[in-house]
Amino acid sequence: MINFIIKLFIKDYENVSDPGVRESYGTTSSIVGIIVNVLLSLSKIVIGTIFNSIAVMADGVNNLSDAGSSVITLVGFKISGKPADEGHPFGHARIEYLTGLILGVAILLVGVELIKSSFNKIMNPEVTTYSSAMIIVLVISIIMKFWISYFYKKIADKISSATIKAASTDSRNDVISTSVVLLSVIISKITGIEIDGYMGVLVAVFILYSGVDILRDILNPILGEMPASDFIEKIEKKILSYEGIINIHDLVVHNYGPNRYFATVHAEVDAKEDILKSHDMIDNIERDFARDLDINLVIHLDPIITSDNEINQLRCITGKIVKSIDDKLSMHDFRVVRGETHTNLIFDVVIPVGYEIKSSELIEQIEKAVKEENENYYAVVTIDKNYVSTYMNDPKF
Repeated sequence: MINFIIKLFIKDYENVSDPGVRESYGTTSSIVGIIVNVLLSLSKIVIGTIFNSIAVMADGVNNLSDAGSSVITLVGFKISGKPADEGHPFGHARIEYLTGLILGVAILLVGVELIKSSFNKIMNPEVTTYSSAMIIVLVISIIMKFWISYFYKKIADKISSATIKAASTDSRNDVISTSVVLLSVIISKITGIEIDGYMGVLVAVFILYSGVDILRDILNPILGEMPASDFIEKIEKKILSYEGIINIHDLVVHNYGPNRYFATVHAEVDAKEDILKSHDMIDNIERDFARDLDINLVIHLDPIITSDNEINQLRCITGKIVKSIDDKLSMHDFRVVRGETHTNLIFDVVIPVGYEIKSSELIEQIEKAVKEENENYYAVVTIDKNYVSTYMNDPKF
């Protein structure tokens, strides 16, 4: 059924990297969500009103908010699919994150209102009439919500959409909340015990949990989260696979919406190599990344001396000193400036995010350790932060 819908409404559905195809996926999922949730909402609100069940009405209002969320998602995909313009040179794809944010806030507001209504029924109880029609509507709702949760998940995985993934999570939680309402209806029908208001509170708690969960997932990319380690490893290993690249460092990846990546990196090459040849290689790598991974990559060329045995030995010694202080540290951009009275060892040290030792203290430790190796060596250290890098080549000269 899901594959049939995708093939029927999405042209060129396999080409998910195309913004137009991605928009079609978002539009299709949103329209399906609107239709399903409106039908479920109307049936529950009508049944809940007729039989005076706050829990069933609460579940119906929750479905109505889901339909509203689908409308927001639909608008978001339409706007995010717009091409880059003068005012937004990186495109509009981040709009998708904002629609997810609106969705999460809307769900929280619905949850708060439902808690108020449920507490009101607990404090002012009214007799609820339970019928077979109510049970049938709730069973159909559970089946439909389970299906649409799976439908959303399949599309979210296909196009890597945090917003549709949030909708899938919300629908999954709806299956749980509606099951709780159904259980309360059956218990009350059999025992005569009035628990409708309490079940309304429980449903509202599920709704609030869903809203918080969605906001957490959406806020991460808005704030600037760490890219997936396998994605970073793919970038690093692809660059290092080119003959002539000795090592890389200072990789930074920026996200401007789902599948919209811009990256910068420093690539070390042999200083003996012709600069035009090295530059041509760098250009080829950047073009390959644009074609193969759809990543706008900018590479800074770092020529390093590999044929000087003394420099290679000093690089090795200094690298071991850095690692002896902390195995999480790494070193790059190593240079040697010789003088009549002393020799400067100039290099950058990369620290992981959230590193506890202060930079000034770390530099002092490195300088002291270098001095212990040879009193004529002076360490000139620059501290770098490691934003995304997961892999560091160990070059052999």
